[in-house]
Amino acid sequence: MRVRTEVRVEGTVQGVGFRPFVHGLATGLGLAGLVGNDAAGVFIEVEGDAGTVERFLRGLREPPPLAVIERISTRSLAPHGHGGFSIVGSEASGRRRTLVSADSATCADCLRELRDPADRRFGYPFVNCTNCGPRFTIVTDVPYDRPNTTMAGFAMCADCAAEYRDPADRRFHAQPVCCPACGPHVTLRDPDGRALPGEPMAAARALLRDGGVLALKGLGGYHLAATAADGSAVAALRSRKHREDKPFAVMTADVRSARSLGEVGPAEEALLTSVRRPIVLLRRLADAPLAAAVAPGNRSIGVMLPYTPLHHLLAGEPLVLTSGNVSDEPIAYRDEDAFAALREIADAFLTHDRPIHVRTDDSVTRVFRGREMPLRRSRGYVPGPVPLPAGGPPVLACGAELKNTFCLAKDGRAFVSHHIGDLENYETLRAYREGIEHFGRLFDITPSLIAHDLHPEYLSTKYALEQDLPLVGVQHHHAHIASCMADNERTEPVIGVAFDGTGYGTDGTLWGGEFLVADLTGFERAGHLRPVPLPGGTMAIREPWRMAAAHGVPADLDVARRNAARWDTVVAMGDRGVGSPLTSSMGRLFDAVAALLGVRDRVTYEGQAAIELEQRADPRVGDAYPVRLDDGSPFTVSGADLVAAVVADLRAGVDVPSIAARFHNAVAGLVVAGALRVRETTGLTTVALSGGVFQNLLLLERAVAGLEAGGFGVLVHHRVPPGDGGISLGQAAVAAARPHGASEPVTREAGTDPR
Repeated sequence: MRVRTEVRVEGTVQGVGFRPFVHGLATGLGLAGLVGNDAAGVFIEVEGDAGTVERFLRGLREPPPLAVIERISTRSLAPHGHGGFSIVGSEASGRRRTLVSADSATCADCLRELRDPADRRFGYPFVNCTNCGPRFTIVTDVPYDRPNTTMAGFAMCADCAAEYRDPADRRFHAQPVCCPACGPHVTLRDPDGRALPGEPMAAARALLRDGGVLALKGLGGYHLAATAADGSAVAALRSRKHREDKPFAVMTADVRSARSLGEVGPAEEALLTSVRRPIVLLRRLADAPLAAAVAPGNRSIGVMLPYTPLHHLLAGEPLVLTSGNVSDEPIAYRDEDAFAALREIADAFLTHDRPIHVRTDDSVTRVFRGREMPLRRSRGYVPGPVPLPAGGPPVLACGAELKNTFCLAKDGRAFVSHHIGDLENYETLRAYREGIEHFGRLFDITPSLIAHDLHPEYLSTKYALEQDLPLVGVQHHHAHIASCMADNERTEPVIGVAFDGTGYGTDGTLWGGEFLVADLTGFERAGHLRPVPLPGGTMAIREPWRMAAAHGVPADLDVARRNAARWDTVVAMGDRGVGSPLTSSMGRLFDAVAALLGVRDRVTYEGQAAIELEQRADPRVGDAYPVRLDDGSPFTVSGADLVAAVVADLRAGVDVPSIAARFHNAVAGLVVAGALRVRETTGLTTVALSGGVFQNLLLLERAVAGLEAGGFGVLVHHRVPPGDGGISLGQAAVAAARPHGASEPVTREAGTDPR
């Protein structure tokens, strides 16, 4: 019996070779009909005998590599009796549900062409096809067709147009298709913008070999590169960029080379070679051929493989590859901005004439127990949606202040943005506003509700307050736990352990060492670290020795002597509460111990003291300092008791690696003890761990092991970061689930400085 069936396919099905796939499948089965793009995804009509149409529908379940099918729906139509199958023009009208593909690493077929002297695309830095190449960073609107990308200005030559129209070619309807005759071109320029002589790629490689610093335009913005084994080149890059200590990432040619830098297990290899090509944190090898300045004092090294043809053409010896920006500013992606910002850093610019529409940093991830745990979710992952466990109205979640992302959500999909950065300057705020507008247009989301942090001084909060929409205030640590729940598609109540540096509490103090009983609609504070002063407010974050003073460290110890000129003043500030808001922050407790052990008195990037304290800890040490929970409700734990135990070991001459390990083990023990206490009163047996402190693998591993031994199920992050980059997802999940959009209460105490 002859039938005609209308098929609608939703998901990531544009820009990934889905229409050519459908064309090939249908024609191979001898079916008639059509396929096209519209604002909701892909529409198909197939006609033939019923059994063959059924085979076609089964075949749709095995799509091209970059496609992600969310939903297939069908409807019977009256047969036409016509023959042939065609790809029809796109339809731009209607409600947008189609998904935009993330940028994808160069596929094996394109790499073969790149390296084949007989191929017309030999050595061409923009080779791509339907299975790879730029997507999100060049898309200006949907449907995903060439006129709605930054390739619109490059008219296809006859050869490329023939490939584009040939259903048997893998570039059939590949929107960025191009070649040296018709596509973008690279140019090597000096810092004043003048073109330099010679073949650009060869000259760029020579500059790097000679110890120069190169600015290069990638998929989502400019990078700065230097030869990773060249100590002078790396030192020059650090000095010019004013990046004193924060580790640099390293790009290396292949997995074999990556194995010479760090420990690569099966899960790490899968991430390194995935189409997403993130930076993967590896345990660094002692004899890795890297300059000491690449990642000073760090046991880990961030490694990535090339992900564009341009990067493949540069790859040889390992290269430092870091964001093209000056300290605290977002990555440069417009050519004029890059030359203005980086001219004093780079010796030359390897640039090109294909515009970048959305700046997008590299993603950073690591492996925990064989599973991915992202630390920065950006290029390669965004704009892929995260499932939202609760429905609700369209929501804009504004995110946090540091490591900001925003999130737009509707219909059970949460679109967490690329990494925006720290909202502390005009340029980053502009990128934030532009990003929200772009996502709203791409995914046709007009929010009816805005979720935001409770902190009144966050620029993200101020942005929310400027909008003429109902607001939902979500407490920072509740958002962390909700983020972990949404990450794991859970809605039932959990014991939430949220450890981080700073978050504005409902009592107007700064929280950060929290045990919560939480679901998506609300939370109760079950326990926390006992609050201590934060002497000097944000100055105490930059100078961890102040937290040692706040925790009552005796003045005869080295940390006090090193800071003797201001020690007594800072102690007095804390005692009198002058410029010293109260904080229950676990991150600040780590700072205190790091300063006490001589690891770090001052930091040059967020979390540095805690990161270096983890590096110093001896993982072979299994004993821990005791922790004691008081009988209050909520219960409290004295961080000063842990500091006193550290002081006692220091006086006894115990080595720093052992003390650091005992402290980590004590914090892990605190996580377990707190969860046991909450289970006694609630019966809950699932623990969600979130907050930036849980990026510490030593702590995370021991906390999870202890919880599992205690009979708990444990939720950790695997889709969004545990740090503030995941906050927006939690805010969106809470706003979608909470009835009537109620905010969490804030009772700010008189005289409290929220900063």
